[in-house]
Amino acid sequence: MIYLDNAATTPMSAVAISAMTKVMQETHGNPSSIHGHGRQAGKLLREARQELAQLLGTKPQHIFFTSGGTEGNNTAIIGYCLRHQEQGKHIITTAIEHHAVLETIDYLVQHFGFEVTIIQPENQEILAQQIQKALRDDTILVSTMFANNETGNLLPIAEIGQILKQHPAAYHVDAVQAIGKIPIHPEELGIDFLTASAHKFHGPKGIGFLYASSMDFDSYLHGGDQEQKKRAGTENLAAIVGMLAALKEDLEKQEDNFQHVQNLETAFLAELEGVQYYLNRGQHHLPYVLNIGFPGQKNDLLLLRLDLAGISISTGSACTAGIVQSSHVLEAMYGANSKRLKESVRISLSPENTVEDLHTLAKTLKEIIGG
Repeated sequence: MIYLDNAATTPMSAVAISAMTKVMQETHGNPSSIHGHGRQAGKLLREARQELAQLLGTKPQHIFFTSGGTEGNNTAIIGYCLRHQEQGKHIITTAIEHHAVLETIDYLVQHFGFEVTIIQPENQEILAQQIQKALRDDTILVSTMFANNETGNLLPIAEIGQILKQHPAAYHVDAVQAIGKIPIHPEELGIDFLTASAHKFHGPKGIGFLYASSMDFDSYLHGGDQEQKKRAGTENLAAIVGMLAALKEDLEKQEDNFQHVQNLETAFLAELEGVQYYLNRGQHHLPYVLNIGFPGQKNDLLLLRLDLAGISISTGSACTAGIVQSSHVLEAMYGANSKRLKESVRISLSPENTVEDLHTLAKTLKEIIGG
Protein backbone atom coordinates (compact mmCIF):
# COMPACT_ATOMS: atom_id res chain seq x y z
CA MET A 1 0.00 0.00 0.00
CA ILE A 2 1.30 3.45 -0.96
CA TYR A 3 -0.13 6.54 0.73
CA LEU A 4 -0.02 9.75 -1.32
CA ASP A 5 -2.89 11.75 0.21
CA ASN A 6 -0.94 13.66 2.83
CA ALA A 7 -2.81 16.92 2.24
CA ALA A 8 -5.87 15.14 3.66
CA THR A 9 -3.97 13.82 6.68
CA THR A 10 -0.49 12.58 7.48
CA PRO A 11 0.61 9.41 9.31
CA MET A 12 1.44 10.16 12.93
CA SER A 13 5.14 10.35 13.64
CA ALA A 14 6.84 8.04 16.12
CA VAL A 15 7.82 10.99 18.32
CA ALA A 16 4.22 12.18 18.50
CA ILE A 17 2.93 8.72 19.42
CA SER A 18 5.64 8.32 22.06
CA ALA A 19 4.95 11.72 23.60
CA MET A 20 1.20 11.08 23.70
CA THR A 21 1.62 7.62 25.17
CA LYS A 22 3.78 8.97 27.99
CA VAL A 23 1.17 11.57 28.92
CA MET A 24 -1.68 9.07 28.78
CA GLN A 25 0.23 6.68 31.02
CA GLU A 26 1.59 9.18 33.53
CA THR A 27 -0.59 12.31 33.57
CA HIS A 28 -4.32 11.86 33.97
CA GLY A 29 -5.20 14.99 35.94
CA ASN A 30 -7.37 17.83 34.63
CA PRO A 31 -5.18 20.89 33.98
CA SER A 32 -7.85 23.06 35.65
CA SER A 33 -7.82 21.10 38.92
CA ILE A 34 -5.88 22.55 41.84
CA HIS A 35 -4.72 19.29 43.45
CA GLY A 36 -1.37 17.64 42.74
CA HIS A 37 -2.53 15.64 39.74
CA GLY A 38 -4.12 18.74 38.23
CA ARG A 39 -1.03 20.85 38.87
CA GLN A 40 1.11 18.24 37.12
CA ALA A 41 -1.17 18.39 34.07
CA GLY A 42 -1.30 22.18 34.23
CA LYS A 43 2.49 22.35 34.21
CA LEU A 44 2.65 20.23 31.03
CA LEU A 45 0.03 22.43 29.42
CA ARG A 46 1.92 25.64 30.24
CA GLU A 47 5.20 24.18 28.98
CA ALA A 48 3.58 23.06 25.72
CA ARG A 49 2.10 26.52 25.18
CA GLN A 50 5.45 28.17 25.89
CA GLU A 51 7.35 25.88 23.53
CA LEU A 52 4.81 26.32 20.75
CA ALA A 53 4.95 30.09 21.17
CA GLN A 54 8.73 30.00 20.89
CA LEU A 55 8.51 28.01 17.66
CA LEU A 56 6.24 30.70 16.20
CA GLY A 57 8.29 33.60 17.52
CA THR A 58 5.55 34.88 19.81
CA LYS A 59 4.44 34.83 23.47
CA PRO A 60 2.38 32.10 25.19
CA GLN A 61 -0.65 34.35 25.73
CA HIS A 62 -1.15 34.45 21.95
CA ILE A 63 -1.60 30.67 21.63
CA PHE A 64 -5.00 29.00 22.02
CA PHE A 65 -5.44 25.25 21.64
CA THR A 66 -8.37 24.13 19.47
CA SER A 67 -9.72 20.92 17.96
CA GLY A 68 -8.15 21.74 14.58
CA GLY A 69 -8.27 24.02 11.56
CA THR A 70 -12.05 24.16 11.22
CA GLU A 71 -12.59 25.31 14.80
CA GLY A 72 -9.69 27.74 14.54
CA ASN A 73 -11.10 29.30 11.38
CA ASN A 74 -14.59 29.57 12.85
CA THR A 75 -13.27 31.05 16.09
CA ALA A 76 -11.17 33.71 14.38
CA ILE A 77 -13.65 34.71 11.69
CA ILE A 78 -16.88 34.62 13.68
CA GLY A 79 -15.31 35.76 16.93
CA TYR A 80 -13.60 38.78 15.41
CA CYS A 81 -16.39 39.84 13.06
CA LEU A 82 -19.15 39.70 15.67
CA ARG A 83 -16.99 41.63 18.13
CA HIS A 84 -16.29 44.37 15.55
CA GLN A 85 -19.47 44.47 13.46
CA GLU A 86 -20.26 48.03 14.56
CA GLN A 87 -17.06 49.14 12.81
CA GLY A 88 -18.04 47.53 9.52
CA LYS A 89 -19.52 44.41 7.97
CA HIS A 90 -17.27 43.88 4.96
CA ILE A 91 -15.01 40.82 4.67
CA ILE A 92 -12.51 39.95 1.93
CA THR A 93 -11.53 36.39 1.09
CA THR A 94 -10.60 34.36 -1.99
CA ALA A 95 -12.42 31.84 -4.16
CA ILE A 96 -9.81 29.15 -3.46
CA GLU A 97 -10.26 29.00 0.32
CA HIS A 98 -11.12 25.86 2.24
CA HIS A 99 -14.83 25.35 2.95
CA ALA A 100 -14.09 25.96 6.63
CA VAL A 101 -13.46 29.60 5.67
CA LEU A 102 -15.93 30.06 2.82
CA GLU A 103 -18.89 28.52 4.65
CA THR A 104 -18.05 30.35 7.89
CA ILE A 105 -18.08 33.68 6.08
CA ASP A 106 -21.30 32.71 4.29
CA TYR A 107 -22.84 32.03 7.71
CA LEU A 108 -22.06 35.62 8.72
CA VAL A 109 -23.50 36.89 5.43
CA GLN A 110 -26.71 34.87 5.72
CA HIS A 111 -27.43 35.39 9.42
CA PHE A 112 -25.79 38.67 10.42
CA GLY A 113 -25.93 40.82 7.27
CA PHE A 114 -22.21 40.88 6.48
CA GLU A 115 -20.93 41.53 2.95
CA VAL A 116 -18.10 39.59 1.33
CA THR A 117 -15.81 40.28 -1.61
CA ILE A 118 -14.43 37.03 -3.01
CA ILE A 119 -11.20 37.49 -4.95
CA GLN A 120 -10.88 35.38 -8.10
CA PRO A 121 -7.46 34.11 -9.25
CA GLU A 122 -5.67 35.97 -12.04
CA ASN A 123 -3.55 33.61 -14.14
CA GLN A 124 -3.90 30.96 -11.42
CA GLU A 125 -2.61 33.34 -8.74
CA ILE A 126 -4.07 35.49 -5.97
CA LEU A 127 -2.30 38.85 -5.99
CA ALA A 128 -1.79 41.23 -3.09
CA GLN A 129 -2.92 44.07 -5.35
CA GLN A 130 -6.31 42.41 -5.67
CA ILE A 131 -6.73 42.50 -1.91
CA GLN A 132 -5.62 46.12 -1.78
CA LYS A 133 -8.08 47.12 -4.49
CA ALA A 134 -10.96 45.38 -2.69
CA LEU A 135 -10.37 47.13 0.65
CA ARG A 136 -13.11 49.51 1.81
CA ASP A 137 -13.52 51.78 4.80
CA ASP A 138 -15.89 49.21 6.34
CA THR A 139 -13.63 46.19 5.72
CA ILE A 140 -12.95 44.61 9.09
CA LEU A 141 -11.36 41.28 8.12
CA VAL A 142 -9.25 39.78 5.32
CA SER A 143 -9.02 35.98 5.33
CA THR A 144 -6.70 34.01 3.06
CA MET A 145 -4.95 30.67 3.20
CA PHE A 146 -1.16 30.42 3.29
CA ALA A 147 -0.96 27.50 0.85
CA ASN A 148 -3.81 25.95 -1.08
CA ASN A 149 -4.79 22.43 -0.08
CA GLU A 150 -5.62 21.32 -3.64
CA THR A 151 -2.87 22.90 -5.75
CA GLY A 152 -0.10 23.85 -3.32
CA ASN A 153 -0.26 27.46 -4.54
CA LEU A 154 1.34 29.91 -2.12
CA LEU A 155 -0.42 33.20 -1.48
CA PRO A 156 1.50 36.50 -0.99
CA ILE A 157 1.06 36.57 2.78
CA ALA A 158 3.85 39.02 3.60
CA GLU A 159 2.69 41.46 0.91
CA ILE A 160 -0.90 41.36 2.12
CA GLY A 161 0.25 41.79 5.70
CA GLN A 162 2.26 44.84 4.67
CA ILE A 163 -0.74 46.36 2.89
CA LEU A 164 -2.95 45.82 5.94
CA LYS A 165 -0.55 47.72 8.17
CA GLN A 166 -2.08 50.80 6.56
CA HIS A 167 -5.66 49.61 7.14
CA PRO A 168 -7.55 48.73 10.35
CA ALA A 169 -8.81 45.40 8.99
CA ALA A 170 -7.52 42.29 10.78
CA TYR A 171 -5.72 39.58 8.82
CA HIS A 172 -6.66 35.92 9.29
CA VAL A 173 -4.48 33.25 7.66
CA ASP A 174 -5.42 29.58 7.35
CA ALA A 175 -1.94 28.03 7.55
CA VAL A 176 -3.11 24.42 7.80
CA GLN A 177 -1.24 23.25 4.67
CA ALA A 178 1.89 25.34 5.25
CA ILE A 179 2.79 25.04 8.92
CA GLY A 180 5.84 22.85 9.43
CA LYS A 181 6.78 22.95 5.75
CA ILE A 182 8.11 26.51 5.45
CA PRO A 183 9.16 29.11 8.05
CA ILE A 184 6.12 30.90 9.51
CA HIS A 185 6.31 33.63 12.15
CA PRO A 186 2.96 35.44 12.28
CA GLU A 187 4.20 38.62 13.94
CA GLU A 188 6.84 39.14 11.26
CA LEU A 189 4.24 38.58 8.53
CA GLY A 190 1.62 40.97 9.88
CA ILE A 191 -0.85 38.19 10.68
CA ASP A 192 -3.49 38.80 13.37
CA PHE A 193 -4.98 35.28 13.41
CA LEU A 194 -3.33 32.06 12.25
CA THR A 195 -4.87 28.60 12.33
CA ALA A 196 -3.16 25.22 12.20
CA SER A 197 -4.11 21.55 12.55
CA ALA A 198 -1.76 18.87 13.91
CA HIS A 199 -2.78 16.02 11.63
CA LYS A 200 -1.35 17.88 8.64
CA PHE A 201 2.18 17.72 10.09
CA HIS A 202 2.29 14.16 11.47
CA GLY A 203 0.50 14.92 14.73
CA PRO A 204 -2.80 13.52 16.02
CA LYS A 205 -6.22 14.31 14.60
CA GLY A 206 -8.62 16.48 16.60
CA ILE A 207 -6.09 19.01 17.88
CA GLY A 208 -4.78 22.30 16.52
CA PHE A 209 -4.02 25.83 17.59
CA LEU A 210 -5.01 29.40 16.94
CA TYR A 211 -2.52 32.25 17.11
CA ALA A 212 -4.21 35.55 17.96
CA SER A 213 -2.32 38.82 18.20
CA SER A 214 -4.76 40.07 20.84
CA MET A 215 -7.74 38.95 22.92
CA ASP A 216 -10.02 41.19 20.88
CA PHE A 217 -12.45 38.52 19.67
CA ASP A 218 -15.55 36.84 21.04
CA SER A 219 -15.39 33.32 22.44
CA TYR A 220 -16.70 30.64 20.10
CA LEU A 221 -17.21 27.89 22.70
CA HIS A 222 -18.78 28.70 26.05
CA GLY A 223 -19.04 26.95 29.40
CA GLY A 224 -15.62 27.18 31.04
CA ASP A 225 -12.61 29.40 31.69
CA GLN A 226 -10.03 27.32 29.82
CA GLU A 227 -7.67 28.85 27.25
CA GLN A 228 -7.66 32.29 28.87
CA LYS A 229 -11.48 32.22 28.93
CA LYS A 230 -11.53 32.08 25.11
CA ARG A 231 -12.17 28.37 24.50
CA ALA A 232 -14.28 26.42 26.97
CA GLY A 233 -13.62 22.71 27.42
CA THR A 234 -11.01 20.53 29.09
CA GLU A 235 -7.79 20.63 27.10
CA ASN A 236 -6.77 17.46 25.26
CA LEU A 237 -3.38 17.36 26.96
CA ALA A 238 -2.03 14.18 25.37
CA ALA A 239 -2.90 15.44 21.88
CA ILE A 240 -1.41 18.86 22.61
CA VAL A 241 1.88 17.29 23.67
CA GLY A 242 1.82 15.01 20.62
CA MET A 243 1.17 17.98 18.34
CA LEU A 244 4.10 19.88 19.79
CA ALA A 245 6.43 16.88 19.40
CA ALA A 246 5.42 16.43 15.76
CA LEU A 247 5.83 20.12 14.91
CA LYS A 248 9.23 20.35 16.61
CA GLU A 249 10.48 17.41 14.59
CA ASP A 250 9.15 18.83 11.33
CA LEU A 251 10.71 22.22 11.99
CA GLU A 252 14.07 20.68 12.92
CA LYS A 253 14.12 18.83 9.59
CA GLN A 254 12.30 21.49 7.59
CA GLU A 255 14.95 22.26 4.97
CA ASP A 256 15.88 18.62 4.42
CA ASN A 257 12.22 17.60 4.23
CA PHE A 258 11.45 20.33 1.70
CA GLN A 259 14.37 19.29 -0.51
CA HIS A 260 13.43 15.61 -0.26
CA VAL A 261 9.83 16.27 -1.31
CA GLN A 262 10.98 18.55 -4.11
CA ASN A 263 13.24 15.77 -5.37
CA LEU A 264 10.33 13.32 -5.25
CA GLU A 265 8.18 15.62 -7.36
CA THR A 266 10.98 16.14 -9.90
CA ALA A 267 11.69 12.41 -10.16
CA PHE A 268 8.00 11.58 -10.56
CA LEU A 269 7.44 14.06 -13.37
CA ALA A 270 10.59 12.82 -15.11
CA GLU A 271 9.21 9.28 -15.01
CA LEU A 272 6.02 10.42 -16.73
CA GLU A 273 7.93 11.01 -19.94
CA GLY A 274 5.73 9.87 -22.81
CA VAL A 275 2.50 10.47 -20.89
CA GLN A 276 0.43 13.53 -21.75
CA TYR A 277 -0.38 15.58 -18.66
CA TYR A 278 -0.74 19.13 -17.37
CA LEU A 279 -0.19 20.72 -13.95
CA ASN A 280 -2.72 22.88 -12.16
CA ARG A 281 -0.82 25.52 -10.24
CA GLY A 282 0.63 28.99 -10.36
CA GLN A 283 4.20 30.16 -10.32
CA HIS A 284 4.56 30.08 -6.52
CA HIS A 285 3.72 26.74 -4.94
CA LEU A 286 4.75 24.08 -2.46
CA PRO A 287 6.12 20.79 -3.85
CA TYR A 288 4.10 18.90 -1.24
CA VAL A 289 0.93 19.12 -3.36
CA LEU A 290 0.89 18.13 -7.02
CA ASN A 291 -2.39 18.70 -8.84
CA ILE A 292 -2.09 16.96 -12.18
CA GLY A 293 -4.48 16.22 -15.02
CA PHE A 294 -4.42 13.61 -17.75
CA PRO A 295 -6.37 14.58 -20.90
CA GLY A 296 -9.24 12.23 -21.65
CA GLN A 297 -8.93 10.40 -18.31
CA LYS A 298 -11.83 10.73 -15.86
CA ASN A 299 -10.42 11.41 -12.42
CA ASP A 300 -12.99 9.32 -10.53
CA LEU A 301 -12.16 6.22 -12.56
CA LEU A 302 -8.44 6.91 -12.28
CA LEU A 303 -8.78 7.26 -8.52
CA LEU A 304 -10.62 3.93 -8.33
CA ARG A 305 -8.09 2.05 -10.44
CA LEU A 306 -5.17 3.41 -8.43
CA ASP A 307 -6.97 2.45 -5.23
CA LEU A 308 -7.40 -1.09 -6.54
CA ALA A 309 -3.64 -1.10 -7.20
CA GLY A 310 -3.00 -0.12 -3.57
CA ILE A 311 -2.20 3.55 -4.17
CA SER A 312 -4.09 6.28 -2.31
CA ILE A 313 -4.44 9.72 -3.89
CA SER A 314 -7.44 12.07 -4.14
CA THR A 315 -9.30 14.45 -6.42
CA GLY A 316 -9.16 17.36 -3.98
CA SER A 317 -10.21 18.30 -0.47
CA ALA A 318 -11.01 15.47 1.92
CA CYS A 319 -13.68 17.59 3.62
CA THR A 320 -16.46 16.89 1.13
CA ALA A 321 -18.16 13.90 2.78
CA GLY A 322 -16.02 11.30 1.01
CA ILE A 323 -17.48 11.90 -2.43
CA VAL A 324 -15.86 12.79 -5.73
CA GLN A 325 -17.10 16.22 -6.74
CA SER A 326 -15.78 19.02 -8.91
CA SER A 327 -13.14 21.19 -7.30
CA HIS A 328 -14.23 24.74 -6.50
CA VAL A 329 -10.54 25.65 -6.54
CA LEU A 330 -9.97 24.47 -10.11
CA GLU A 331 -13.28 26.02 -11.13
CA ALA A 332 -12.06 29.38 -9.82
CA MET A 333 -8.76 28.96 -11.65
CA TYR A 334 -9.99 27.63 -15.01
CA GLY A 335 -13.77 28.10 -15.20
CA ALA A 336 -16.78 25.88 -14.57
CA ASN A 337 -16.66 24.34 -18.05
CA SER A 338 -12.99 23.37 -18.02
CA LYS A 339 -12.23 19.71 -18.65
CA ARG A 340 -9.61 19.96 -15.92
CA LEU A 341 -12.35 19.64 -13.29
CA LYS A 342 -13.04 16.06 -14.38
CA GLU A 343 -9.50 15.08 -15.34
CA SER A 344 -7.37 16.27 -12.43
CA VAL A 345 -6.16 14.43 -9.34
CA ARG A 346 -4.19 15.51 -6.29
CA ILE A 347 -0.99 13.72 -5.32
CA SER A 348 0.20 15.01 -1.95
CA LEU A 349 3.57 14.06 -0.53
CA SER A 350 5.28 13.84 2.83
CA PRO A 351 8.90 13.30 3.87
CA GLU A 352 7.97 9.69 4.60
CA ASN A 353 7.36 8.99 0.93
CA THR A 354 10.16 7.43 -1.08
CA VAL A 355 11.45 7.49 -4.64
CA GLU A 356 10.16 3.93 -4.92
CA ASP A 357 6.65 5.10 -4.02
CA LEU A 358 6.65 7.64 -6.83
CA HIS A 359 8.24 5.17 -9.25
CA THR A 360 5.41 2.73 -8.57
CA LEU A 361 2.82 5.47 -9.04
CA ALA A 362 4.33 6.53 -12.38
CA LYS A 363 4.55 2.94 -13.56
CA THR A 364 0.94 2.23 -12.57
CA LEU A 365 -0.31 5.42 -14.23
CA LYS A 366 1.44 4.43 -17.45
CA GLU A 367 -0.20 1.02 -17.32
CA ILE A 368 -3.64 2.59 -16.81
CA ILE A 369 -3.30 5.48 -19.23
CA GLY A 370 -0.81 4.05 -21.69
CA GLY A 371 2.43 5.65 -22.73
